[in-house]
Amino acid sequence: MSDKSNLPALHKQVTELVLAGSLHHAEQAFSEAVEQHGDLAVVDVLGQLPPQVTALHLSGFDGGKTSLATLLVPPKAWADSLAFFAATWSDDMIEDDPERVAETLFAHVHGIVFSTDDVERRHELLAEASASDHGSTAFAILFSMAPREILEVAGEILAKGPYITGQTSSDSDIVPLAIELAKASEDGWDRALFELFPDFRHSGDLADAEFSDDPDEEPKFLQRSTKELLYRLRKQVPSARSAVPKRGTRKSIGTGIFS
Repeated sequence: MSDKSNLPALHKQVTELVLAGSLHHAEQAFSEAVEQHGDLAVVDVLGQLPPQVTALHLSGFDGGKTSLATLLVPPKAWADSLAFFAATWSDDMIEDDPERVAETLFAHVHGIVFSTDDVERRHELLAEASASDHGSTAFAILFSMAPREILEVAGEILAKGPYITGQTSSDSDIVPLAIELAKASEDGWDRALFELFPDFRHSGDLADAEFSDDPDEEPKFLQRSTKELLYRLRKQVPSARSAVPKRGTRKSIGTGIFS
């Protein structure tokens, strides 16, 4: 059981270290807290840190397993912090190399989600992260890097439901993440699809969509580009005076694929 009387001091210490850029020392403070008070002390502090501080800290590890924060961050705290990852993206970064920016975001999300073999925690992380508007946009950014594979996954999910194998024509690392999201939250999966493919209202529609093999041919349906989605997420970064992002207000378009 953690000693709650030590949490304010640890909270202040970690916040100051992260804002000063001393991520290694912040991790060391977490490690010492675990030794003295147990994992729950760190979980409590991570749950109370401002989301922008959590984002700064976690971004320094790309979800690496060497980070205690990665392993212990509460799902809600991580979900709230996702909105702030776009705060440091400049116009030049997004314009010049949007794929690289998206890959950095993917490295973080993939690292957090798959840092544990605990399926229940993995699904809690994905469900919380995809429940907000900024979370839906973040997943759409990742999916925009492999739209053809996402269409294949949507079709397979619709056809096989809980028996999905995840086999597609590509070995993209995005496919396992997409399947885990669909299993964790049908609503979150549909919301991310809607962000990427705004013409569609139902994952069944995606199963019938196809990409042309001709790269010069205009797509037959609207798909947001990685660049457009990066700008969308950056616009969703809360201001300093705004409250922590709440659960999104979009209506569910879930399809009961795993019922």
